[in-house]
Amino acid sequence: MIKALQKFGEYVLLMYRTFSIPERWSVFFRQTFKEIYKLGVDSLWIVVFISVFIGAVITIQVSLNIQSPIIPDFTVGYIAREVILLEFSSSIMCLILAGKVGSNVASELGTMRVTEQIDALEIMGVNSANFLILPKVVAFVFFIPVLVIFSMVFGIGGGYFIGWATDIITIAKYEYGIQYWFQPRYIGYSIMKSMVFAYIIVSTASYYGYNVKGGALQVGKASTNSVVMSSVLILAVDLVLTQLMLG
Repeated sequence: MIKALQKFGEYVLLMYRTFSIPERWSVFFRQTFKEIYKLGVDSLWIVVFISVFIGAVITIQVSLNIQSPIIPDFTVGYIAREVILLEFSSSIMCLILAGKVGSNVASELGTMRVTEQIDALEIMGVNSANFLILPKVVAFVFFIPVLVIFSMVFGIGGGYFIGWATDIITIAKYEYGIQYWFQPRYIGYSIMKSMVFAYIIVSTASYYGYNVKGGALQVGKASTNSVVMSSVLILAVDLVLTQLMLG
């Protein structure tokens, strides 16, 4: 318990240093755009790829498990849309991105720590936490809505494709299902959740990477620990946000 409180205190102090006013805005914006490409744009392909297949699988599973004369066929499209919008494109996708983005951030900062690059910045009077971490946090938090929208579109598109390629459900009924009782606020809810999760992913990975002590082995452990902790926090916060925002 004491160790957990100590880690939480270290995290709070690190974030306090991170969220200070940048000394040079031009450098901050330049770094932020680089991080948008590295953390966000480079993650687009995996988001699209996974969303298409998950959307198709959800459609198949729902279709096979609700075959009943009293349940209309368009329910398949309705359930697929709800699952993708409410949970998959925000929570599950962020769990996947915690592995890709989180490990990337933790290993990068950890390597900089063990090679004493962070120490060199501190000696030069630079706020290393602000200089290295803030652009990553801002970049990923502001780009995650783009990834979520792509995930929604291609997830629903995956279900559309499987309906077109097979006879599980007709295209007309699937389209009716994804339009039935649609609530636009679910999109905003999903985007807001994903932005919170994006902050958790980058800040947690930054904490573990920034505080690495040792060598290459410890960098690997920090990367693993960041992914595990991010995943646990995402699931816990998802429960709280769902109750607060939809309860």
